[in-house]
Amino acid sequence: MAETPTMLKLENTPMSDIIDALASGQVTAPTLTRSYLARIEAYDRSGPKLNSVREVNPDAIAIADKLDNAKPSVKRPLVGVPVLVKDNIATGDKQPTTAGSLALEGAHARGDATVVKLLRNAGAVIIGKANLTEFSNMLAIDMPAGYSSLGGQVRNPYAPELMDNQGNPVVSPGGSSSGSAVAVAAGLCAASIGTETSGSLLFPASQNGLVTVKPTVGLISRAGILPISHSQDTAGPITRTVRDAAILLNVLAAKDPLDPATQRQRRPADYTADLASDALKGARIGVPSDPADPLNDRYYGKLPPKWAQVMAGVIGVLEDMGAVIVRANMPTAGWIGGPGTTMAVLNRNPLSRTKGNPVMPPVVFIYELKRDLNLYLRDWATKTRIKTIADIVAFNEANAAKALRFGQDLFLAANITKGDLSEREYKSARAMDLLSAKTHGMDAYMNQHKLDAVLFAGSMGAAIAAKAGYPSIMVPAGFISEIDGKDTPDYPLGVTFAGRAWSEHKLLRLGYAFEQATRMRKPPPGLPAL
Repeated sequence: MAETPTMLKLENTPMSDIIDALASGQVTAPTLTRSYLARIEAYDRSGPKLNSVREVNPDAIAIADKLDNAKPSVKRPLVGVPVLVKDNIATGDKQPTTAGSLALEGAHARGDATVVKLLRNAGAVIIGKANLTEFSNMLAIDMPAGYSSLGGQVRNPYAPELMDNQGNPVVSPGGSSSGSAVAVAAGLCAASIGTETSGSLLFPASQNGLVTVKPTVGLISRAGILPISHSQDTAGPITRTVRDAAILLNVLAAKDPLDPATQRQRRPADYTADLASDALKGARIGVPSDPADPLNDRYYGKLPPKWAQVMAGVIGVLEDMGAVIVRANMPTAGWIGGPGTTMAVLNRNPLSRTKGNPVMPPVVFIYELKRDLNLYLRDWATKTRIKTIADIVAFNEANAAKALRFGQDLFLAANITKGDLSEREYKSARAMDLLSAKTHGMDAYMNQHKLDAVLFAGSMGAAIAAKAGYPSIMVPAGFISEIDGKDTPDYPLGVTFAGRAWSEHKLLRLGYAFEQATRMRKPPPGLPAL
């Protein structure tokens, strides 16, 4: 195997530097792809066995070899750049698209999802498919982040050997885009694509010290992505730097006739424009916390001490950078949820600490799952006998020993809905989600205090922004240790800047300024250059 130039330390090199190295001839696409594949073999399949990559693209080397003399350009900015995609994103190649489900083992797709088409058109090498929480954490209650019946358990690279008595990671890799994040953190690809319905980009990015953008619903096409909820689903980039995320947004943010939500899209010509270290000066940042009203201090009042310490440092940096910090609680009606927005589902997960008790998942997720997943299976899935969610439930029951370690209570609940979204309780729940999270929550809060962004620790603010369909950007903020009073190795904590619809560029500028001032990302230990 050709050696990677020593200047390119793949374990921590930003994608923008990789693009520059490809453009200058410092490295070639074949060498780069082979080098990442070697790291996958050394650290994902062997060594700490991170298990972030479900399948390597068998054509990756051949695709890279064809790009040997090609260089990134304005029209094809990702030529030769190896990118991993979450295994709920369709690829019309030799790789299956499975969502981590044994029921979909060997299932293929009729073609590339729109995001994959855009990546290929930009010259990216799809190096493989990333492991994930099965069905994006919508199969079972209390399924560990990063677990799937087909792919097994993804491990956090900052504490890969620390497991509990059930064999689950003590330090979570985050989910459901677990493998997408772990692979970027461990230097197994230049960048990756994950998806989020509520927290599935933000949580793993935080746990792995990475940048992500959870876009406004409609900025990036969902066509060809195994769904949970068309009201909230979106794809997004997972990268090592804010600039890298902006580069990928430039490629991915495109209108698509296959996804009507993209017709409302508003975007700048270039997300990398005006990324400046002074962008925080004068910005009004909401910190949804008021110690004088502790019972409503939803987002900061109960932070663990080490989280609170990191966030105090974050707020101090923002103030030093000239931001105006506005401390005020989020309106109770915004975060507490509207009437009829959740429903009781009995937890039968045999390994859950709360088995035998009802849990309260969102009504919108349960009802949209059946309709949306059935449409994907009809329109996209090939080489499989699975045609409906009912088929998945039946397969899992017939193969319970392998498929149902944690049960399938959420799928059972979804399967008994009509599947056409005609139920009054569904329509009411969706309307109440918007009234609560959007109208009484983010809109009221940002309007009252004239805010540019709202600041959250980790993925604490994921739900309120996701229900509203609004964007969030995650940036590394520091390191913490200790879980439930037990010592752990240091692992990352991110900070979220959330905002209004289509404000990704503003949020990227704020995140970039914070990133440049702090430079908190550190790669996981024990994964050196080969």
